[in-house]
Amino acid sequence: MAKEFDIKQLKTFSPLNGLKTENLHALLKKIKVERVARGGKLFKEGDTEKSTVYVLSGTVELKEDGDVVRTITGGTEAARHPVAPILPRRQTAVATGVVEFISIDSETLDVMLTWDQTGSYEVDELSSGIEKGDDWMTILLQIKAFHKIPPANIQSIFMRLKQVNYKAGDGVIKQGDEGDYFYIITRGRCLVTRETPLHKEGIPLASLVVGSTFGEEALISEAKRNATITMETDGTLMRLGKEDFQTLLNEPMLEWLDHDEAERVVAAGGQWLDVRLPTEFAAFHETGAVNIPLYFLRLKLDTLDLEKKYVVCCDTGRRSSAAAFILNEADFQAVVLKGGLNQGELDEAAD
Repeated sequence: MAKEFDIKQLKTFSPLNGLKTENLHALLKKIKVERVARGGKLFKEGDTEKSTVYVLSGTVELKEDGDVVRTITGGTEAARHPVAPILPRRQTAVATGVVEFISIDSETLDVMLTWDQTGSYEVDELSSGIEKGDDWMTILLQIKAFHKIPPANIQSIFMRLKQVNYKAGDGVIKQGDEGDYFYIITRGRCLVTRETPLHKEGIPLASLVVGSTFGEEALISEAKRNATITMETDGTLMRLGKEDFQTLLNEPMLEWLDHDEAERVVAAGGQWLDVRLPTEFAAFHETGAVNIPLYFLRLKLDTLDLEKKYVVCCDTGRRSSAAAFILNEADFQAVVLKGGLNQGELDEAAD
């Protein structure tokens, strides 16, 4: 990573400028700064890789069927926004000279944005009791299982996670027992073994490291534990009880619509409600959409119409599902755009 690339620079990009400083520091550790020579491609038309790309320096041409439809130069207003974020990519991004850019995992960024804007948690409150030096935020945000958690429940989940410290050799779960907790490794390693009729001592199956999760299968299926897990080293686990796991990780009862269905709702008198940040909204949005950022929604409920049906949208569907949960709790009619704006057809805001 270039030494000069820092938090101050991250804050120049949208929607990164909407993240709390703690999350920006965590994100900085995960950013990859890349360089391509003239003619090099940042991505190709049709690509579906979930990466958010920003141009730092140099100029990029966006081409469709060989024709240049747009250029983006580092340091300009256009470069503050992700390059062609809609998936699959509609253009190929080609460098006209040496270009430096950053590529961020879109899932991680989206979880961070949702986490920041869901509820009013304090980092110190959530991290109380976790050993100093454990980068709990970075660890948990990298766990793919957490990317599937209903966003409206994120705060409750983190508030209910309990830390348990173990010594090397301690047993965590035993094969054949009833499922009771879902676990996340935040420090140390765990060994997975399975007992068979010929190997009563257990056959080693895997070594789990920081960021690994386990225990969910027995909770979901109501089956017995199918393996034994023992600490290979001293370590720390976060665990969530069975009842909390089943309640908080179940998808809220939300209605999801594809883009065509959503447009029919709007045509029948409904309203697009875009819950992204203002800078994201300014870059592109649905025609006639109202913009109320997720973090501001609870304060703006009195400006909404209880008689109107709202089609809530964001870039992926994660923030909008959290918003729809809030709206439904307040007796509003809310449905969610499935897949978000990055998967649909939309009108770009005028430059």
